[in-house]
Amino acid sequence: MAHLSPYCGSWYPDDPAELSDLLARLFSQSEQRTGSFVLPGALAFVVPHAGLAYSGTVAASAYRCARAQKVTRAVILGFSHRRDFPGIWIPDVDAYATARGETAVDREALSALKASPPFQAMPEAPACDHSLEIQLPLLQEALPEARIVPLYVGRLNGSQRALAAGALAALAGPGAVFFASSDLTHYGRDFGYLPFPTDRRAAARLGETDQDVIDAAGSLDPELFSRHLREIGSTACGVAPISLLLEILRLLQQPEEIFQATLDYQTSGEITGDYSHCVSYGALAYFPARAFALDAGEQAVLLDSAQRTLKHLRLEPCVESPSLARRSGVFVTLRQRGELRGCVGYPFASHTLNGAVPELTLKAALEDPRFPALAPGETDVRIEISILSPMKRIADPAALRVNEHGAYLEAGRRRGLLLPHVAEEMRWTGPRFLEGLALKAGVDQRVYDKPATRLSVFRAQVFGARCGNIVQAA
Repeated sequence: MAHLSPYCGSWYPDDPAELSDLLARLFSQSEQRTGSFVLPGALAFVVPHAGLAYSGTVAASAYRCARAQKVTRAVILGFSHRRDFPGIWIPDVDAYATARGETAVDREALSALKASPPFQAMPEAPACDHSLEIQLPLLQEALPEARIVPLYVGRLNGSQRALAAGALAALAGPGAVFFASSDLTHYGRDFGYLPFPTDRRAAARLGETDQDVIDAAGSLDPELFSRHLREIGSTACGVAPISLLLEILRLLQQPEEIFQATLDYQTSGEITGDYSHCVSYGALAYFPARAFALDAGEQAVLLDSAQRTLKHLRLEPCVESPSLARRSGVFVTLRQRGELRGCVGYPFASHTLNGAVPELTLKAALEDPRFPALAPGETDVRIEISILSPMKRIADPAALRVNEHGAYLEAGRRRGLLLPHVAEEMRWTGPRFLEGLALKAGVDQRVYDKPATRLSVFRAQVFGARCGNIVQAA
């Protein structure tokens, strides 16, 4: 017999029509916020778990992304808000029911997990928690064919987490995705967390606090993640599920590196207007590096816009393309007869590709202060576009892979970035690349020994074309 979720009728409607209407609205709002295009091939997600009226729109961005692939197995890593327990609980249920119907559990997967510690079967009642069960209606809407592997993650030491991650990584493969359930900052007197006043800057400060948590999760390093959250006093609630997910993803990084992307972010304060009692929601996704690359047609569209912009020294927009309306880190480099003549970019996913490329092309041609502006009549200029993966924090500079990784250095207010191909062009070793990065940031080489220093790596897809003669803008 299926377990009827107690959150049905309280945290979301128990009437089938009302629930369907709510879910349709959440998914529509998600598309309005983040666009219709979703990257393919996500392996895992972090999703929030408040009532659907609060975090459902943000969570829907993850489920929309998962819906783009055929998912038959959804592993949900929840936790208990009420009980502190060791190990990982497997609730003893055959199926879950909401007003949308029933979702079966993956008996085969659960049987395999029950055979090894730290997994243990438990009655449903003590395990039941909204961190897991609030995901059910969203999953039923987006992934109706999926069977679920419901798990409640408790206290794990490093060796237990490694054992559990190995068992769970064995469930990965075509059709399988992982969800770790967690809200981000819990701010306000009721949460015992008031690191800054509730004033007009509260929203921005919450965003900065949450970005710290998101960046730490992007490291895919559970030790770095947990340590950083302790250092900043984070009130993110799902540390155990996220830490386990990061351990799983580290095992899945062969043969291809995995990067985290932020799909959506919002706070309850933005919804209610009340920041004195506020919870933050983030939807994060984890992709193999190839997911961020553009195909030949997309490259051609961007290059055409860049070439026309450079030829006429005025902005020439891209042909409309949903896939190029996504936000991504991107740089435009100009070379003339092999010599650098301009290079500017956006390191983070702050701008759409179709808007950023012509804008950066014009800035590289006219506004890079290191070089004289290009002028009508100049010839033999080559355009290179670098599409960046998201940034990944690393704890040890030795983890940088020279000729594969670019790097971004943060040292106090100093910043420095080098694209991956710089090492190849300069014939630099890894240590020399790090020296060059410190020089670019204007800091001493000993910066890497300082605890406050942050070093992140990324990959880049580079493609280019020559521009015809630069002519006077019409």
